[in-house]
Amino acid sequence: MPPVENPAQFPTKRCLIVDDEVALRAVLRRLMEAEGFRCEEASSGGEALALLNAETIPLVLADFHMPRMDGGELLQEIHRRWPDTAVVMITAVSDVDIAVRCLEAGALDYLTKPFSIEEVRARVGQALEKRRLLIENRSYRTQLEERVALQTRKYEALFLASLQSLADALEVKDAYTWGHSTRVSRYATLMANELSVDAELCEQLELGSRLHDIGKIGVREAVLNKEGPLTTDEYAHVMEHPVIGWRLMAPLLHEMPHALAVVRSHHERFDGHGMPDALRGHEIPLVARITAVADSFDAMTSGRPYRTGMSVDDAVAELRRCSGSQFDPVCVVAFERAMENQAFPRPDWSVQRPTRGMKIVA
Repeated sequence: MPPVENPAQFPTKRCLIVDDEVALRAVLRRLMEAEGFRCEEASSGGEALALLNAETIPLVLADFHMPRMDGGELLQEIHRRWPDTAVVMITAVSDVDIAVRCLEAGALDYLTKPFSIEEVRARVGQALEKRRLLIENRSYRTQLEERVALQTRKYEALFLASLQSLADALEVKDAYTWGHSTRVSRYATLMANELSVDAELCEQLELGSRLHDIGKIGVREAVLNKEGPLTTDEYAHVMEHPVIGWRLMAPLLHEMPHALAVVRSHHERFDGHGMPDALRGHEIPLVARITAVADSFDAMTSGRPYRTGMSVDDAVAELRRCSGSQFDPVCVVAFERAMENQAFPRPDWSVQRPTRGMKIVA
């Protein structure tokens, strides 16, 4: 949509008369100047376009029958390049059908030869009034679209805040992963920057990585908070969380498929031995491969009741060891580059966390 014109930026009484006949231009000029218009003249369509290109003129009176570029062609070009310019076509009485077609093509009115000063005054007045209404209508539509866009952004912000609240609720449930989703999202975003991931995909990666463990809401607290290694059955129960999260988020993230892919596929392995779909290599969405590295690093460097977290160097060494089997080698390299180039957030175990007995109030 072209920019909305501010009617105050143009002198109201200005027009351009376009006709290859000098005498007709002179007659129209006298009539228009008598009505208080300041007039410009052009003897051809090309000359008219050059004048309009140099300065904006709100009203054009153009004869239809002109050599090289006729009035219809001139009308189309003016309508395309200067849609706020009111065009009044001039035709002979026998060319009324042509005048009607010009109206359909964007002319705001027409004059038939011979014409009187009263007819010129009426037709010009109607054309300028239509122009004013069109400009006001476009301005109204633009303002309405801006208000709708603003409201949409507010709803999106509330929606994303609600999803983040779900992730925060999970971390209250599992006291020893406090801040995990925020750190994983930060790591994943920095890695994405190293991989030159486009902005839209990066936005979905950030959201998906914040929500990657949301399915743990469906994991029994006794298992989630167990102080010690998990049994085979308990581990299998915990590893149901990608599918649980995917089912929970699918109705909410149907327009953000990459964020949803992170939730479902962040425990897939590059060698095809992961969960839940045993995807292999590049069958795994890139956003999930990125999140897998970020998630594992944070899990390794974060403490648990039964163990202390690894050092950063040891965790990076483990990522390298599992590169090509558990992790995409390209993502591991991107992680290391991001560590070198960026200040990574680190787990801060001095921050006060919820206690084991804390309850979530519905």
